[in-house]
Amino acid sequence: MSDANRPFRIVALSALTVALSMGARQSFGLFLQPVSAALVTGRETFSLAIAVQNFLFGLPLAGIAADRIGPRWVIAAGALLYAAGFASLSLAASTATLYLGLGVMVGLALSATSYVVTLGAVAQVVPEHRRGAAFGIVTAAGSFGMFSVAPGLQFLIDALGWQTALLFAALAVGAIGVGAMGFPARDPEPASAAGPAPEGDFARVLGRARTHSGYLLLNIGFLVCGFHVAFIATHLPSYLSDHGLQESVAAVALSLIGLFNMLGSYLFGHLGDRYRKKHLLSGLYFARAVVISGFMIVPVSRTSALVFAAIIGFLWLATVPLTSGTVAQIFGTRHLSSLYGIVFLSHQVGSFLGVWLGGRIHDATGSYDPVWIGAIALSLVASVVHLPIRDRPLTEAAAGCVPRTGPIPA
Repeated sequence: MSDANRPFRIVALSALTVALSMGARQSFGLFLQPVSAALVTGRETFSLAIAVQNFLFGLPLAGIAADRIGPRWVIAAGALLYAAGFASLSLAASTATLYLGLGVMVGLALSATSYVVTLGAVAQVVPEHRRGAAFGIVTAAGSFGMFSVAPGLQFLIDALGWQTALLFAALAVGAIGVGAMGFPARDPEPASAAGPAPEGDFARVLGRARTHSGYLLLNIGFLVCGFHVAFIATHLPSYLSDHGLQESVAAVALSLIGLFNMLGSYLFGHLGDRYRKKHLLSGLYFARAVVISGFMIVPVSRTSALVFAAIIGFLWLATVPLTSGTVAQIFGTRHLSSLYGIVFLSHQVGSFLGVWLGGRIHDATGSYDPVWIGAIALSLVASVVHLPIRDRPLTEAAAGCVPRTGPIPA
């Protein structure tokens, strides 16, 4: 395939990879009640397994490896580990395999088959002025996976049982390994418009990043995002069930989150090419606070659940193209998988807390309300911390250039 087709190929493969990987991952909440019932445990046990998964998902090891050897073998290895994790839980259901399979194995697999590695590959081949839209496409693909996978898995759980459903999921994520062969063994040279990344080895760039206030604030904001999405994806089905709604409503709600996030991710990615990403992020987190508050105020019903799913879905992972785009804008693309991987670790620390605290607080109090209130407070914090981010390219900031006015490109 010619070099002219390389950007399209990498974006398409990245979108397919993320659709399968994240589609399965965002459906784990459907398994909380059947797995907990089969293992005769409270919700905290399943929640802790998912919390461990989320933390390992955030480790930047896969991103660092992809920067060094290219994404092909990193994604392929992740796909095999993903399938093995699902299969181990389905074939030997116990608390130990819950932690090992769904927690450790799937967590490490996700770090190799999702946004950190794929967006790094995309950034290397897509010009700067189109990067935000490309990131939005890949992020939206993850939501398409959620839209399509969640109803299918719920159907399999109802028809064949949760263990057989996990085996089908193992086959689906294992197929990611085939598509991985289309990625380069090593990342190609960055596109000429890749941005003004400072030259030097990763240690030097990391040293600059850890003293850059904007980079640190991005970590704080993304931690809040992780808290939100992990808590909602894992515990929303049980929250709705606690209020008397059928399991099918939860599956439709998760599907709607995926459907509307396709629109939100692409739209915010496109807007990030035209407007200040930090302002978009601030507004997005404030909107989450408003939406969650409204969901808590109105009575829980099928209608309120589906409306909430649609609106929160629009805001769901729209943070990804904006946050990763801001990292690329400041530091360039050469070490993007590594630098974004570190920011993503903060996201997954938030995910750990959101999932675990959801189960812990529910088992202790019989209610999710304290966690919802915490999610609102965190939204407001995230809305504020993005405003002072210094988002000029690092070489400009180091040179003391006058800040440019008007929109800043991705």
